[in-house]
Amino acid sequence: MQDLKKIIQKFNRGNILVLGDLILDEFIWGDVDRISPEAPVPVVWAKKRSYMPGGAANVANNIRSLGGKASIIGVVGSDAHARILISGLKKNKVDTKNILVERSRQTTLKTRIIAGHQQVVRVDWEHREAIDDSLNEKVISYIRKNIHKFNGIIIEDYGKGLINPILLSEVIECARENEKVVTVDPKEEHFVYYQGVTCITPNRKEAENAVRNIKIKDMENRFKINYDRLTTDKEVDEAGREIMDYLGLESLLITLGEQGMCLFEKSGKITHIPTVAQEVFDVSGAGDTVIATFTLALSVGAEKIQAARIANFAAGIVVGKMGVAVTDQKELARRIK
Repeated sequence: MQDLKKIIQKFNRGNILVLGDLILDEFIWGDVDRISPEAPVPVVWAKKRSYMPGGAANVANNIRSLGGKASIIGVVGSDAHARILISGLKKNKVDTKNILVERSRQTTLKTRIIAGHQQVVRVDWEHREAIDDSLNEKVISYIRKNIHKFNGIIIEDYGKGLINPILLSEVIECARENEKVVTVDPKEEHFVYYQGVTCITPNRKEAENAVRNIKIKDMENRFKINYDRLTTDKEVDEAGREIMDYLGLESLLITLGEQGMCLFEKSGKITHIPTVAQEVFDVSGAGDTVIATFTLALSVGAEKIQAARIANFAAGIVVGKMGVAVTDQKELARRIK
């Protein structure tokens, strides 16, 4: 535990580039005291509206909250939601100068309506079309020229059009040539794109979907798992080994909700890490906290198992908070103690 706290104290040395889909999370807070006469649904008496950066933006906020430096690359529309999102990032001292604007695109907005402490419904506004080729080249060019400034890169793939095979191939190659940590919060349909990265961090459902997708795309029959659901530790272990081998990963960190997480390392070692969450109010953004903490720890010299344990503590904190939450060094050190 003392070693973990020493790593946390080094977080301010980390400088992470976050590349991924930018999302603005909107929360409408209110109460319910009746059912609508128009349909069998609750009527929410709205009292307050708040906004929080989500997706790649939430990962950058997590890094800043933990004491690291964060720069972000993503694409937004030319609209009011983009201005709210960028303003929130700047307030948290995230470097936003490389956020790109595509006028034909709408900034991704996820609206959650909360009645008391219960989420009633979520409404998503988004574009999933691939970004323009010229924007793709701008991103690649920036990373090639500036990779030396960063300790690591986090790729946040929410399937909103930014992350594509050409971009990933260039970024991963550049990171490996410069011996930089590169981690991915994956989109299950894109798993075959992530070959050779330092780590990917799927949850159980994403890992299950990835197994199905890889089996479909594996024309050479190199992927041997013959089941789709990961219900037991044995199935998780077997699927993890197969994903590791198939993609040539350095490590794989599968988050398993109330069962904690499981770390796979290139050496063949598998470590099951039990959850430390004391109570769970909201799991929104927990995956963002995991990859931010894990990558930041690796970037300052932590071993992968140390980084995973610290990320597990961080996730245990944020799921005990309402909304898309973050934690900081002091809170994290107290929880470890």
